[in-house]
Amino acid sequence: MPLEASELILNPDQSIYHLNLLPEDLAPTVILVGDPGRVPQVSSYFDHIDVKKSKREFVTHTGYYRGKHLSVVSTGIGTDNIDIVLNELDALVNIDFKNKKIREPLTRLELIRVGTSGAIQADIPVDSMVLSEMAIGFDGLLHFYDSGRVQMADMQFAFLEHSGWSVMKPVPYVVQADPELCMKFQSDGIHRGFTATNSGFYAPQGRNLRLAPEDPHMNEKLTSFRFHGFRITNMEMETAGIFGLAALMGHAATALNCILANRETREFSKDPKQAIDRLIRYTLEHLARES
Repeated sequence: MPLEASELILNPDQSIYHLNLLPEDLAPTVILVGDPGRVPQVSSYFDHIDVKKSKREFVTHTGYYRGKHLSVVSTGIGTDNIDIVLNELDALVNIDFKNKKIREPLTRLELIRVGTSGAIQADIPVDSMVLSEMAIGFDGLLHFYDSGRVQMADMQFAFLEHSGWSVMKPVPYVVQADPELCMKFQSDGIHRGFTATNSGFYAPQGRNLRLAPEDPHMNEKLTSFRFHGFRITNMEMETAGIFGLAALMGHAATALNCILANRETREFSKDPKQAIDRLIRYTLEHLARES
């Protein structure tokens, strides 16, 4: 049965509503960045760029890097934007915009978040890189979907007990990255990560300017949490949403973050631009190895 116009929303040129993309504009491997300004920072390394499109905070460049067909898409900040971006990327490859029906067979995208983050373990220094193999989401997004099959309930319950989590907050969810995609980026120069995805930058990440967090000890609880040898390594605002929705849709996802701050040692990078550029080059070089 065709999807209704109120569900699959297209622009007059038949591009997907928010991303402003046509199916042919998207490569099968997509680098996701939060900052729209980081899109040209990534694509500046491309051999050539075939597509440049933008709408609101969503900027897309598609082209080739050493023979690898890539798109770079900015998501903006937060899992509310991830909900838009992941659903529309999936629609571009898995819904026929002419007859408004689901395609068969489904197409599997590779999705790699390349972003910035703060470490919560003292032994992960600023300017280092973290490859996220799991994520815990404090934003609640995944609970709006029929998502029990991708959640790691045993770890979630352990965290609830460890943290004394308030019933007034969204229930945390734990999801995995795609193991095969993670393997492409593993090296001695990168930390393996379990990333916390927060619903904000200030109180949700334990920052206190003029408004006190509900739990002033939350970051300590995150740092001390252990489950079957795993520990939470870093915090940001998108990864868990990407992992959860990608798993539900059948896409492969992982995340690479450069550490700009260490919340335990109270340090911040002295050259964030260089740290981000190093992560971009690391990501592109590892993607190009398979082309």
